[in-house]
Amino acid sequence: MGIPMGMPDKQLENTEEAMSQDRSKIARWYDGRSVFLTGGSGFMGKVMLEKLLYSCDGIKNIYILLRAKRGRTPQQRIEDMWKLPVFERLQQKDPNAIKKIVPVSGDLYTDGLGLSPSDTKLLSENVSVVFHMAATLKLEATLRDAIEQNTAGTAYVLDVVKQIKNLAAFCHFSTAFCSADIEIFEEKVYESKDNPREVIELVRWLNPEALEMATKKIIEPHPNTYTYSKRLAETLVYNERDNIPVCIIRPSVVCPAGLEPLPGWVDSLNGPMGLLVAAGKGVLRSMHCIGTNRAQVIPVDYAINASIVIAYKLGSRKRTPDEVPVYNLTQDEVIKITMGEVLDKGKQIVYDNPFEMQVWYPDGDIRSSKFMHTICCIFMHWLPALFIDFIMLLIRQKRFMIRIQKKIHQGLELLQFFTVREWHFKSDNFLGLVDDMDEIDRKTFPMDFFALPIETYLKISVLGARQYCMKEPLSSLPRCRVQQKVLYVVHKLFIFLLYFYAFYLLSRWIAPVRVVYDMFWNFISQLPVIGQ
Repeated sequence: MGIPMGMPDKQLENTEEAMSQDRSKIARWYDGRSVFLTGGSGFMGKVMLEKLLYSCDGIKNIYILLRAKRGRTPQQRIEDMWKLPVFERLQQKDPNAIKKIVPVSGDLYTDGLGLSPSDTKLLSENVSVVFHMAATLKLEATLRDAIEQNTAGTAYVLDVVKQIKNLAAFCHFSTAFCSADIEIFEEKVYESKDNPREVIELVRWLNPEALEMATKKIIEPHPNTYTYSKRLAETLVYNERDNIPVCIIRPSVVCPAGLEPLPGWVDSLNGPMGLLVAAGKGVLRSMHCIGTNRAQVIPVDYAINASIVIAYKLGSRKRTPDEVPVYNLTQDEVIKITMGEVLDKGKQIVYDNPFEMQVWYPDGDIRSSKFMHTICCIFMHWLPALFIDFIMLLIRQKRFMIRIQKKIHQGLELLQFFTVREWHFKSDNFLGLVDDMDEIDRKTFPMDFFALPIETYLKISVLGARQYCMKEPLSSLPRCRVQQKVLYVVHKLFIFLLYFYAFYLLSRWIAPVRVVYDMFWNFISQLPVIGQ
């Protein structure tokens, strides 16, 4: 209902004040501000866009760094994103919110982000909050690619941001796993053994072959180029602490949305979602992992809510903090759950909500022994893949299973460093955010890990991966459950025949086993149906 015509000025002021009090003070802080966002087309970036426009509806504009891709202009890419389910509730609330999303054409690989002079001026005169989320998440990326995008890209962003006239907050997104050499990762910036800008120069002049040979030594003790390049980027941000207001946000493993904007929303198969789908399809049947190690995860909506609050907290401070604020976003200090517990709870949920086109009954497991994992991979991954591809060859169809298993094997090797190590994080700054939030703030930007039981969250994550990643409608669940029951019978029959054949082979070589085998077979032959 609108405000009645002819309302006295004093009453109008009181009404506006009451309406303002119904809104979060954090959301009000964003009123009239413009935000610059990198990585806005990624998984977290889409949720950030939606949340800012939905809950901070007084925001002026969100400038998003985008390049043309696959024949689509930056503006067309925004229009494509707007059609995604993640923006449905925002479309219902404000169909014109898309007009606040302003693309600026550029990329992280170019000095000045490849921005035109007019776009650089536009940002410098209008932006007051920056969220730098863009990064390559590829653990297998070459050192040159990782440094160019994650480290040099951050340097370029900082160069542009330093030109902003009224900057209130620069939030750099790192990762909680850039702590390979630290036993307990606290919320502070750790000194890097290398100078980031020297490394940037090194990867540019050293030839690719020599760089590849030297990569392992350069990044040591980091397991991959991703965590190494992100650690260097933190150093770059830290070095600008006296020039601009900066903070560092370190999400752990980012998982599907728990509460908003759409429970279960996920559009990326990176990390745990790829493993979930592969296991649910029956393709992944063994993983080298210590089941007693604790899981370190954060739902994407909790990570985004925290980030919006962090920017507000940094930007509303009366004085510059003595140290760069750092936030480790993980649930571990609130809800402790092991990898084994996640697997046990998740298995039943996958059984109840099976994926389409299962290759085999999803009965995989984690194994703490590298030797046993290797043996299982041979018999459960490679041999079945060879068999399936042989069948495809016979019927003159395109072979695919060996190719899939190679990708799974490479992915498991890259993830092994993370799955067999116990990670310890301190998250006092992150968990302390809610202490300064009133009830309205907490409702607007929820971060309560107890709001969703673990089993409920796992279920919406499985259904989210099924719907939004694999594009499998929930209407197909009844049919998939029937197919899974058939696969279960086939799986059990196959296991029985495998053990029986092994028993038969042993009976041919070991006399005591032969006696048992003969007794067993005599018993079977006397059964009415079999003996006839």
